[in-house]
Amino acid sequence: MSGQAAEFAELLAREALLLDRGAFQEWLELYTPDCLFWMPAWRDDGTQTDDPDRELSLIYYRGRRNLEDRIRRVQSGLSVASSVMPRVSHMIGNVLVEEADAARARIASVFNVHVHDVRTGRAHVFFGRYEHEFVRIEGRWMIAGKIIRLMNDTIPTLLDIYSI
Repeated sequence: MSGQAAEFAELLAREALLLDRGAFQEWLELYTPDCLFWMPAWRDDGTQTDDPDRELSLIYYRGRRNLEDRIRRVQSGLSVASSVMPRVSHMIGNVLVEEADAARARIASVFNVHVHDVRTGRAHVFFGRYEHEFVRIEGRWMIAGKIIRLMNDTIPTLLDIYSI
């Protein structure tokens, strides 16, 4: 793996570890204020939606403020989806730098997220592809965009930002 790919692989692994640990405040700090966090739905068996403002999305947040609102609900204990937090383990691989310069980078990767729903005692796996866009701000890479292309979209349990 090239030095640049290794650097981004480490950033993706850090994001995954923060989600696994439930370190949501640190996770939020990885994102720019105007970030995009989007998981498109499938329009049909072979085509995903491509406009989150006009078509169905499985998850769609524009701006870190909206992600912060979701984290507040998760941590409040009032969110049914996360009243008992599932145990999650993210695995990231095939990290590829698709485009990069000193200020921006577009990174593709694949993921498997193992989820154990404590309430039901069941485990399942979400898998798919990530598309991250990083920007360098004050010498630090930050996530300006994350698109989650979920391949197994028959969802056996609640789905949230920490389980994909």
